[in-house]
Amino acid sequence: MTQHSPHKALIIGAGIGGLAAAATLRRAGVEVQIFERAPELRPGTTAVSLMANAILALRALDIDIAPGLDKRGEVFDELKFLTKRGRPIRTLPFRELADRLGASNYAVHRADLQQTLLDALGNDQAIELNAAATGFVSGDDGVEVTFEDGRTASGDVLIGADGFNSAIRRQVADADEPRPGNYACWLATVPFSHPRMTKGYAAHYWGRGQRFGLADIGHGRAYWWGTKNVPVGASGRLRRGKEGLTGLFAGWADEVQEAIRVTPEETIVRITAQDRPFLSRWGSGRMTLLGDAAHPMLVSLGQGAALAIEDAVVLAQHLKGATDLSAALRAYEDERRPRTEALVGAARALSETEQLEGAASSRLRDLYFRFVPLSKLTSQNEAVLTWPPLG
Repeated sequence: MTQHSPHKALIIGAGIGGLAAAATLRRAGVEVQIFERAPELRPGTTAVSLMANAILALRALDIDIAPGLDKRGEVFDELKFLTKRGRPIRTLPFRELADRLGASNYAVHRADLQQTLLDALGNDQAIELNAAATGFVSGDDGVEVTFEDGRTASGDVLIGADGFNSAIRRQVADADEPRPGNYACWLATVPFSHPRMTKGYAAHYWGRGQRFGLADIGHGRAYWWGTKNVPVGASGRLRRGKEGLTGLFAGWADEVQEAIRVTPEETIVRITAQDRPFLSRWGSGRMTLLGDAAHPMLVSLGQGAALAIEDAVVLAQHLKGATDLSAALRAYEDERRPRTEALVGAARALSETEQLEGAASSRLRDLYFRFVPLSKLTSQNEAVLTWPPLG
């Protein structure tokens, strides 16, 4: 059947998932309109890992963001796992796997990733700001979204890419309560240099019920994050300023303590570690969900941004040239659910292992990770980083 005019997709949310969806859908011949609740396009002050599977997925649509990431972020060729004092536990080599797959893994500031995706989208794409969606109606011939200020917008399909607290998901999942990770997390990016933090440095430091991450994100900047176990259900109530964090990580590796010391207190972001129960249904009719709105996950795998980009690519592939748009959206969901559910579960399991607090259990964790065959760890990483996914 010949398409006489492009379908129009309404995208709620201008984060990583929303911008990726806009870029991929436009490449597939779909008209897009993006709505963002914030008064300005603010990418936040933290950073993310963007893994090879995201780069490879976008290349399936002839979109290559690697040059932008090479310019703005930093490739990491290995990931070090260390004790809290900086002694080696295990190093995971990624260079050989990246060469085999044909794409690198990056640590990149959110603002730089956002600009890279905006470049892929094209500068002519307007994003409507101050547009907080409150609900939608989906019919046989299209969708209509309502906003807090009384505006409405109509289109052929609706993509909820509005993050963890998605208003679009709320209408699909009703009272869908977050699932606590039972630890608090602090994050920051800061200009930083240290003899141990060489170019492309990426390391996780493991303590008992605590972790610290430190990564080079390019241009003389570091991204760090720290965690601390809290009682069940209490992670949202724990408050600790820079002085408290200094005490919390006293005695850890010198580069850990130095990263906290040079970070202005007002730039430290505190988040609650949480995900949500996995949804068996992401949408109905002419609407669906994408990224954290569909499958929020704990951060241990570093795959949140990459999975949102994968979603965008698969969605565009199903909508390209589609005449039955509802069927295309259900096909997208069916294709994405197995992989995303598996990785949401894997992230939670890994997080629970990394946050072990008992003396014996944390020691066994370190010993296992030190001596498990490298071939097993490489196989696990390859399954995650390969695109299209391994069958």
